[in-house]
Amino acid sequence: MTSFKTIRARAEKRKGGPKALEKLMPDKPDLKRLAKLGDDRILAEMTKRVFCAGFAWSVIESKWDGFEDAFLRFQPGKLTFQPEDYWEGLLRDARIVRNGAKIMSMRDNAAFVQEIAKEHGSFGKFLATWPPSNEIGLLDLLTKRGSRLGGNTGQMLLRFVGWDGFVTSRDVVACLREAGLDIAEEVKSKGDLAKVQAQFNAWADETGLSYTYLSRICALSVGENRSEH
Repeated sequence: MTSFKTIRARAEKRKGGPKALEKLMPDKPDLKRLAKLGDDRILAEMTKRVFCAGFAWSVIESKWDGFEDAFLRFQPGKLTFQPEDYWEGLLRDARIVRNGAKIMSMRDNAAFVQEIAKEHGSFGKFLATWPPSNEIGLLDLLTKRGSRLGGNTGQMLLRFVGWDGFVTSRDVVACLREAGLDIAEEVKSKGDLAKVQAQFNAWADETGLSYTYLSRICALSVGENRSEH
């Protein structure tokens, strides 16, 4: 396998040097901030990621204030006690995107957030204690206990709430394959995910960098050299 030093050097060359690459890095993962994140904000991000899947993100963003109002500010306790009439009404609510399956998944995810919070104090505290060296285990839990949180949706949820993990985007997978990892062009199988996890674990040991940084640098080292503006 290619060392991460080589991958980082390629990313720096593509983006204009070490300082230019550093400016493209996301915020460093902050476990204290994540542990304090309210369950309502976790559920809000779940909702946003579920509705963005297969849909134009800009449309969801433009209607987000309406989502906040329609879903009662994403307070899990309130949502789990709403009657059937409330959920049926959302199917006709023009403030949100009226996708029945995704709307109903929010009822399940409100209960999921409550269950995890009861077990661990809050969903944020639960995430803050889960090691990035076992992201695939966390993704499996999201898939099994949550609703519509499998695949890339779960990865993007973790990224947007600030958990330290990798994302198997097209460019990240291309980087891994170019580095010598034997995985498919689209990482979907548990076997391929396990290989990706093992490689990021190895690169984390090699560099001491966060998984979020490793994933981002990996993505910037390949593919079309797009402008960041």
